[in-house]
Amino acid sequence: MNYADLFRITLSETALEVAALVVLVVDLGFLRKAQVKTRIFVASLLGVLGCGAALLVLPMQPMGGLAGPGGDLLLSAGGYSAIAQVGILALTVMTLFLFIDSEFTRHAGEYVAVVLMAAAGGLLISSAQDLLVIFVGLELLSLGLYILAAFAKKSGKSAEGALKYYLYGGMSAAFLLFGFSYLYGLAGSTNLHRIMLATYGTNAPGTSPLLYVALVMIAAGLGFKVAAVPFHMWAPDAYEGSPAPSAAFIASVSKVASFALLIGIGTAAAHVLDHAQQVMEFTSSGPLPKYLGFRSTWSLIVVLLAVASMVLGNLAALAQVSVRRLLAYSAIAHAGYMLLALAYFSHSAMSANAIQYYILTYGITIIGAFGAVGIVERVAGSDRLDAFLGLSQRNPVLASELLVLFLSLAGIPPLVGFWAKFNLFVAVLKTDRGVVPLALVALAVAMSAVSLYYYLQVLKRVYVMPAADKTPIRASHITMITLQLITAAVVVLGCFPELLQRWIAGF
Repeated sequence: MNYADLFRITLSETALEVAALVVLVVDLGFLRKAQVKTRIFVASLLGVLGCGAALLVLPMQPMGGLAGPGGDLLLSAGGYSAIAQVGILALTVMTLFLFIDSEFTRHAGEYVAVVLMAAAGGLLISSAQDLLVIFVGLELLSLGLYILAAFAKKSGKSAEGALKYYLYGGMSAAFLLFGFSYLYGLAGSTNLHRIMLATYGTNAPGTSPLLYVALVMIAAGLGFKVAAVPFHMWAPDAYEGSPAPSAAFIASVSKVASFALLIGIGTAAAHVLDHAQQVMEFTSSGPLPKYLGFRSTWSLIVVLLAVASMVLGNLAALAQVSVRRLLAYSAIAHAGYMLLALAYFSHSAMSANAIQYYILTYGITIIGAFGAVGIVERVAGSDRLDAFLGLSQRNPVLASELLVLFLSLAGIPPLVGFWAKFNLFVAVLKTDRGVVPLALVALAVAMSAVSLYYYLQVLKRVYVMPAADKTPIRASHITMITLQLITAAVVVLGCFPELLQRWIAGF
């Protein structure tokens, strides 16, 4: 490894960091006395151009990734990491377009710069194959998200949500680093593949009690990043208090990066476990030991997180009167569905592709949902359910967009959310055809039916209940066009799901 190789593998991250610097120089150096609207527009446009540059240089990454001095892989290239990186850049662009119509801050350059730097952290996480690189990427992303959550300085809810996010985030980082240190002590390496070989390979000395402690600590740290129960306490307050573009960014980009990391861990574990199983059968040593029917303790831990997230997320959403909090608990439930597929992860590309399809389509949909909620909230002054009364009369286009996005989140065909859940559940059942995975998929389907009820509670106020105020709700043309394109993507990808499936399978 040399610095030239390191630069080539991180060209996209470098492009985002350079764009962040340019945004700050232009905004603070040349547009400091310009109107806030102009500064926001220029900063957002420069940020979009930076994301475009990062997309253009993404194919220039060296094949095979970047190896460290000992030959161990530090950063991967291509495959699931490239899919996640493209998704992160696309979702960042959507977030910046939604920011153009915002009024919550005068610090346009700083906001866009933090968005770009957080996105760079997401790109780093998506390709990380080493514990130290993973931790650096997670902290770069997380610090940016804490700042974005607190950017509405005049809002008490923003300060409260950001503080809770920061405190829980610091605690989760400590748990994660503690677990990583145990893994390093057990394996003698920080490389993911070497750790899997040392703990689950055929030559592993046996399961150490410290491994269980490490796995629980790591599950706590990563569970916070994806808002899995019981590490979800920050999510409702952060989603409710954050500015709408920030909430959309937290709900989409951070999830894509975190699940790309979990896919990397699952891929390494699946290959090692399957190889060990083949060796055991070949040498007549018998099958690998199972834990309550699961191939590893990690799978068992992830299933427990998945079940808790699906059940609590959907049931708690039923009691919400704030649409933002409703979307937060919905996000917890969606994390549970994806964790279920991670627990039954296949060594083939089937599971990884299904999770990638789900998280990308969910990211697109949730950004559109927060964009629509943000428009209503800005006019009505509230995100409570009653603020959406008669929206179909006040802005029919926005109401139709909300209808499509919420039904897609509920998994109603032929929208893309249906195919995302279908692919995910099929991947689980194809990986393991036992009674337990079948029961878990049945539970996930039942919880999806529950989610339809609380999404319809919002749509009932949009279309059925009369409006208390019939004043038209208006938004900028850029915001409405962005939401229309997102809605069109949800419909088109639902009617032609093979478009995205073929694109994912091609990496």
